[in-house]
Amino acid sequence: MNRNAFARSYKELIVYQRARETAKELFAITKAFPKEEMYSLTDQLRRSSRSIGAQIAEAWAKRRYPNHFTSKLTDADGEQLETQHWLTTAYDCAYITADTMNAWTSKLEEIGRMVQRMIDLAESFAGHTTNALKESSDSYGNINEFFSDTEH
Repeated sequence: MNRNAFARSYKELIVYQRARETAKELFAITKAFPKEEMYSLTDQLRRSSRSIGAQIAEAWAKRRYPNHFTSKLTDADGEQLETQHWLTTAYDCAYITADTMNAWTSKLEEIGRMVQRMIDLAESFAGHTTNALKESSDSYGNINEFFSDTEH
């Protein structure tokens, strides 16, 4: 994607891609956790890490409304902090090493910084609505008439 182009989907956001990759990799790590942690620590770590990307996706849907956009991104940041907590708990229980905890904490902190930058730029996300819905005076028979090829 051209660095000067606007993302046309949340899937194109680097922060979303990193959040998704992090959740996938943390899922793999939790497979080694004891079975008795399946419905507690393992579940919590998987849930919070997966929720980061979900909150970013929801924020994208609310980007036309900076306050809602910021609220959902704040939720994403909260989920990454919760994930850090669960990693620390996994370390405290000796399920992961300090190096593993520190490496994942660093990745999560980077996601947190990226989310914060989006929050700081919330107004600029509101102004770029690709594929914005437009009405036609014709009947609604052709779906292509609903979408603009240019940015507004």
